[in-house]
This record gives sequence, C-alpha cells and structure tokens, in this order.
Amino acid sequence: MLGIVFPADLLQSASVAYIHYLSFMLCFGALLFERISLKVDPNRQEAISMVIADIIYGIAGIALLVSGIYRVIKFGQGSEFYTENPIFWIKIILFALVGSLSLYPTVTYVLWAIPLSKGTLPRVTENLVSRLRLIINIELVGFASIPFLATLMARGVGLT
Repeated sequence: MLGIVFPADLLQSASVAYIHYLSFMLCFGALLFERISLKVDPNRQEAISMVIADIIYGIAGIALLVSGIYRVIKFGQGSEFYTENPIFWIKIILFALVGSLSLYPTVTYVLWAIPLSKGTLPRVTENLVSRLRLIINIELVGFASIPFLATLMARGVGLT
C-alpha cells in the first residue's frame, strides 16, 4: 500500500480505541436525535425513526462498554492505572447511571413498536414527551461529562 508497516498490537489497540470513540459518538448522536425528534403524536416515520435511533444507541452502548473493557484489560495503560484511580470509578458509575436511565425510554420505544407493527401509531402524550425529554437531557449531560473525566484521568488526575 503506502509502504508503512504497523505492528499488529498497535493496529489492534488503535482499532479498539477507534471503536470506543466511534461508539461514544454514536451514542451521543442517537441520544441527541431522540431529544430533538421527540414530539407529541409523531407520525409513523417519526416514531419508527425514534425506535431505530434507540436501537443504534443500544448497540453503540454495548460496543462502548466492550471496547472500554478491552482498553482497560488489554490495550490501555495497564489495568492498575484505571482501577486505582477514583476518577475511573466515577466514570464507570456515571456510565452505569446513564445506561440505567436509558431503560425507561427504551421500554417506551419498544412499546411503540407494537402498535407500529400493527399499522397504528403509538399514543404519545405531552406528559410522556416531557418525561422522556427530562431523562434524555440528564443522559446527555452525563454522557458529555464522561470525556471530561477521561481527559482528567489520562493526565493522571486522581492518582496518588
């Protein structure tokens, strides 16, 4: 190709890091799409788009988790660098909280898929939209905080 040779472990590490970053962006983008698209009584295409966005969010969230585990165990700066840093644990707790918050919207969208599969539209009230917006706003703030914590951690903040 270009005459550049990379060690296999370097390519693996870079690939896992890339999947990690891409997954994060997909999660954030899907959440942002859901937040922007939420409305009372969406039409069929809008409701289907919300269901698809949540599926993308879920798949990207799993990829983010798995690639993060790989980075800690195999490709990062050594598992002790992470596990001995309290900021790492704050990141993990924040990720778990955001993931837990996503259960309500996911269940909601799964329930939308039932009437959609029968050719009818889900009933989406102003109360439901308000509740989903609040949850997604909290998720977005949580997700936006994670890279900041990662940059602090990468600079050794939190290590004694």
